[in-house]
Amino acid sequence: MIDVALIKYLTGFFVVSIAAFEIAKFLQRKIHFPLITGLILTGILAGSSFLDFIPEHALPKLNFLNEIALAIIAFSAGAELHLEELRSRLKSIKWMTIGQLGITFILSTTFVFFMADYVPFMQDMDMRIKLAVAMLFGTIFVARSPSSAIAIINEMRARGPFVKTAMGVTVVIDVLVIILFAITFSVVKTIINGDPLNLSFLMILLLEIAISFMLGYVFGKILELLLKTNLHFNIKAAFIILIGYSIYVLNHLVAHQALMAGFHFELEPLLIAIIASFYVTNYTKYNHEFEEIILKISPYIYIIFFTLTGDSLSLQTLINVIEIALILFAVRVLTLILGGFFGVWAAHEDYKYAKIAWMPYVTQAGVAIGLTTMVSGAFPKWGHEFETIIIAIIVINQIIGPPLFKWAIKYVGEAHKKQNYKVIDTNHSAVIFSLDSISLALAHLLKQKGWKVKIVTTQKKHNVKDIKVLQVDEYNKESIAQLDLENPDSIILLYPDDEKNFEIAEWIYETIGSPNMITRLESGSFANKFKEIGVKVIEPTAAMVNLLDHLVRAPEATNILLGFDENQDIIDVEVRNPDLFGLRIRDLHLPQDVIILSLKRKGNTVITHGYTQLRIGDILTFVGSKESLEQVRLRFEY
Repeated sequence: MIDVALIKYLTGFFVVSIAAFEIAKFLQRKIHFPLITGLILTGILAGSSFLDFIPEHALPKLNFLNEIALAIIAFSAGAELHLEELRSRLKSIKWMTIGQLGITFILSTTFVFFMADYVPFMQDMDMRIKLAVAMLFGTIFVARSPSSAIAIINEMRARGPFVKTAMGVTVVIDVLVIILFAITFSVVKTIINGDPLNLSFLMILLLEIAISFMLGYVFGKILELLLKTNLHFNIKAAFIILIGYSIYVLNHLVAHQALMAGFHFELEPLLIAIIASFYVTNYTKYNHEFEEIILKISPYIYIIFFTLTGDSLSLQTLINVIEIALILFAVRVLTLILGGFFGVWAAHEDYKYAKIAWMPYVTQAGVAIGLTTMVSGAFPKWGHEFETIIIAIIVINQIIGPPLFKWAIKYVGEAHKKQNYKVIDTNHSAVIFSLDSISLALAHLLKQKGWKVKIVTTQKKHNVKDIKVLQVDEYNKESIAQLDLENPDSIILLYPDDEKNFEIAEWIYETIGSPNMITRLESGSFANKFKEIGVKVIEPTAAMVNLLDHLVRAPEATNILLGFDENQDIIDVEVRNPDLFGLRIRDLHLPQDVIILSLKRKGNTVITHGYTQLRIGDILTFVGSKESLEQVRLRFEY
């Protein structure tokens, strides 16, 4: 039978979600308000405490949307954990994780426990329950926001040891906090229900976690089987959403059957989802496709999740708890500072990092809110007040956290000035011999890409003002030797005399070495001579025929090569980042619209495959969108 009420509530909620997204974007654009905060506040206004577009009694029927969103959030967190890319900073990541997780949890729990009388809903609780609730606060205070950290790092074009450690710790903690929450949540439910914390409880808890780990592997294999198929991208995305929701359905079935049998047993859905995602990301060849799907569907999931979270909150309660939220925010920041000092000290890092080591970890988002909604649902007597306080703290974190992280990146000197794509090839240089319409057109094109270009000519008069022109009396070794060529990356020989071009190329070969030399061949007699000294030869007629051939057989690729596709380009990038040394190509996690065309090592072209390992000094040729290529260059060359 069709549930008319559910359809009505779903329709109303989706209309509210669309409005919430537009309002959140407007606030983000006009006053730089965090998108998540805008969604939550719009949800609050649309909820039962204000406009009542989504009545309170509708929320239980919409809870399945919350469970779908939590599964995708867990998938997203697991997909960020790339083991290969964390190894270079493993020691620092390990100790900083211990500091931020251990110290934050222990000190936050202690602070909240002793402050319980100042938290309205905790005042009348007995000591054991106060401790249990304090443990929940401490656990959620540990959670971080990988998505926010990635956005800031990309915005700042940040690269370096500090950023690498911060990103690694953020991702690892978001995985570990789910395990910590699974343990804490079970302990808290046992304390609040008045059950004893005995060996039997411990055995059931360990069994729940162990089975959840095994099911995570099973669901990872299911995801792998799905990704193996030739189904359309959107169909795979729909199935991934269904697989995520099925984890929660399975948990409900297991819990119900256990209750019917007379005992309490629950799986850990978030843990299952994160293990499944971790398996696909690190142990299958479908990691790129999986990450692309998660990246595409996550924004829609977040809109639904954060709007629904806002709908469940009370505006009046939020106003009432803002004071205690500010105090608890200060408590959390203090524990982060102490955890940062410990991490720097234990890892023997440069002490200039000590006073800023906490700044990357202030921001919170999806996982923290997800865990909070689980607490709210499990403890209806005080869960909504708990949720409201945590949401208020997260809103403050969302406002304060990003500017702190940006300042820390600038402080350690790991920010790189944002540049327009047209200067992506800055610091490369070229020298063009001959001054004519073709050489001028080439010079202007290279200059647009950020190259430093010089033209060498025998013409004594010219009207070129925006390209540096070097005048020589004639093309010979003596006159060219007097020029300051500064070891250019490329030399282009366009003089209409093959013999003269060969003399220049031979002199450069003998004195400078063998840069990238290119010439236009007027006749075939010098072709072999040019090739012997490594000059790339373009024979105009053959080049035109080959170009037409490629336009017929591979028009899209040729459009990119010719620059007809304004959004796509091709670049060569040298591997300088030591973190990439020894990394396999399959583990690079490039932007989804970037592919590798070739790899050159010590002057030789290497036939690549997924297991080809990178070396410092390798030159890779990439094709992709201009924005993504800029990210690739930043990552590989710093």
